[in-house]
Amino acid sequence: MLVLITYDVNTSDAAGRKRLNKAAKICVNYGQRVQNSVFECSLDNAQLIIVRDKLRKVINEETDSLRIYNLGNSYSNRIEHYGAKPSYDPNDSMIL
Repeated sequence: MLVLITYDVNTSDAAGRKRLNKAAKICVNYGQRVQNSVFECSLDNAQLIIVRDKLRKVINEETDSLRIYNLGNSYSNRIEHYGAKPSYDPNDSMIL
């Protein structure tokens, strides 16, 4: 299923900048960055639980925000893209 993960981390101090970097590193391991703090991830239910739990341990729920949108398996008609960055197919192979 396609999952959209977004986060907004308060980076006004060193601890916030550290949380931001940790959140990004977690998300990079599970999906493709499509904007600065937005990732498209092709996950199964177990992977979704794991990534959600990892991110919830990193963010500060008093100052940061984490949103996870489950677009399901029939996501292709739910996404519209306009602009410079080319789209990608999350089911294609990723070269790391």
